[in-house]
Amino acid sequence: MEESIIKAIMNRSSCREFVGGEIPDEDISTLFKAMSSAPSAGNLQPWFFYVVKITDVKETIAKAAYGQKFIADAAVVFVICAMPAKCAQMYGKRGSELYCLQDTAAAVENLLIAADALDYGACWVGAFDEELVRKALAIEQDKRPVAIVPVGSGIKSAQQTPRSNISDICKTIG
Repeated sequence: MEESIIKAIMNRSSCREFVGGEIPDEDISTLFKAMSSAPSAGNLQPWFFYVVKITDVKETIAKAAYGQKFIADAAVVFVICAMPAKCAQMYGKRGSELYCLQDTAAAVENLLIAADALDYGACWVGAFDEELVRKALAIEQDKRPVAIVPVGSGIKSAQQTPRSNISDICKTIG
């Protein structure tokens, strides 16, 4: 296993202080590819990604996220949507209520790790008013906004947030 990948996973931290600048289209494309490379149940890929660059729209999304202003300060804001009906076609209720959310969560994690690898700050935001975000981006009813991820040049926290002890959260069977 490549040590740099493990380091990226272990050392990634959320960034809530963005310092301006733009993200080149080439890097945005790399971030889209990283998200779309995530695993998904039945390889259905039940996700849709929005990237927001317009300041007014980023500010609206920040307000929808209960005033988390740092979102609007990022160079771009990704809104990751699940497509429940796409999963329901193959997996029924479990697909629409669980698998599509698991799949989009995997895509978000790929985005966070890829952003870190490209030396950008990023933060997974799950606290937001879904309907306000839907309205801000004119998101169709077949898509459900499940995560907001601001990405850009930023000041990453120098201190890692504490993690649970492995013995408290893991049990080996066998």
